[in-house]
Amino acid sequence: MNEFNLEVGMKARVEIIVAQKDTAEEFGSGGVKVLATPLMIGLMEKAAMEAIEPHLPNGYGTVGTNVNVSHLAATPIGMKVYAIAEVIDIDRKKINFKVEAFDEREKIGEGSHDRYIIELEKFISKSNSKKAKE
Repeated sequence: MNEFNLEVGMKARVEIIVAQKDTAEEFGSGGVKVLATPLMIGLMEKAAMEAIEPHLPNGYGTVGTNVNVSHLAATPIGMKVYAIAEVIDIDRKKINFKVEAFDEREKIGEGSHDRYIIELEKFISKSNSKKAKE
């Protein structure tokens, strides 16, 4: 247990049906009509957020700080894809996740993802003051 009441083993799952807008062709990350790697990573990040953010106090959120993922297999338009994120380590405000993605046939991605707990108001005002200096 830690100050944010998070625990190793917390997990969440998110899913989509792959549409044209989700393809590598649309993202500009490849010329084919299969699930884009950036979208798969986004699903993994969303699953990680959903695993812990409902347990954080009001005024807190998370930001992604590291993604180390392999995209293992292509998924065509019309197929369901889901990502699962599981908390595997908590180091104060740094949360490490095991992430995996699957389509209706097989595992399509796996790796790790780190998120950092932030105070939203402080983070946003710090971000805005950096932009003002630029």
